[in-house]
Amino acid sequence: MTALPLTEYDPPFSITRASHLVLTSRDLAASELFYTQVIGMVLTHREEDRLYLRGLEEACHHSLVIKLSKAEPHCERVGLRVFREKDLELAKLFFDRQGLENCWVEVPFQGRTLHFTDPTGTLIELCASMPVVPRLHHQVHLYRGGSAQRLDHFQLHTPHVQRAAEFYMTELGFRATDIYFNEGGMGAAFLQRKGNTQDLVYLHGPGPRLHHFGYTIPDSQEILRACDTAGNLGFGSSIERGPGRHGMGHVLYVYLRDPDGHRIELHNTPYQIIDIELETNILAPDQRQQLLPWGLPPQRKWVAEASAFADTPVEPSGEGYPLVLEEYLSRQ
Repeated sequence: MTALPLTEYDPPFSITRASHLVLTSRDLAASELFYTQVIGMVLTHREEDRLYLRGLEEACHHSLVIKLSKAEPHCERVGLRVFREKDLELAKLFFDRQGLENCWVEVPFQGRTLHFTDPTGTLIELCASMPVVPRLHHQVHLYRGGSAQRLDHFQLHTPHVQRAAEFYMTELGFRATDIYFNEGGMGAAFLQRKGNTQDLVYLHGPGPRLHHFGYTIPDSQEILRACDTAGNLGFGSSIERGPGRHGMGHVLYVYLRDPDGHRIELHNTPYQIIDIELETNILAPDQRQQLLPWGLPPQRKWVAEASAFADTPVEPSGEGYPLVLEEYLSRQ
């Protein structure tokens, strides 16, 4: 089993959390209906060619941007927040020294923003501020569908999970909550900065691609209400996996595909991992049953399909997930 990378507790700049992402859509009206009614998000701002959405608990302008595009739907970027403006300057110096592609960009409703490409090829942007808007989590009469509260994490596919873990842990101060090893090496790395189980999850698979993004919900019953609302509004077939319970993180979940095929997870709140003496949970290949405490394994499409990044080649990989539904049923 490969040795775990060590976390650098004094990184060159301070990343605080998973912040936002930018997706494209061929039908903004369908996207707005899905995200506001089924997922239960708040529409902060609408323009002719884009939507800005946030969770009910969120006080920053947006955590999801959806842009109209005639091209194949894709993910433009995933976004991380840094603590202060000076962290952006420090990040620029770090990326330049590391030889990582990066550039300053102007982004609406965000402070100064820095784009960079990480060592797995994933497209990421950093910002330190956004306009502040009212939190609406206490306005219970506004709750709809899944009542999404806040963006929690991104799960990303890459053939280079070990490389991702080494970069984010030894260079940028991320901690590993859970590491899963398969027969070929590191199969999944759950990495976090904000003090719960994940901000970035790198899972073995063809990439770089965005497998899904996750939002927290206030109560497990919102999972069923999201599913019922999806059925009522004609999105019933978008429910792809679950409801179920994860072994890692122990959260209840459901996965849905939006009208353009992007995957979103709704889940209740993960446990905290803040104190420095807390160790990484490591799963060896013979401990796979801990990944799925109960229920059926996912369909092959949940494992194989993901959103590509704009103008970014996808590098193939071998099998990364231990068991899929089709294989499980063939054994019965």
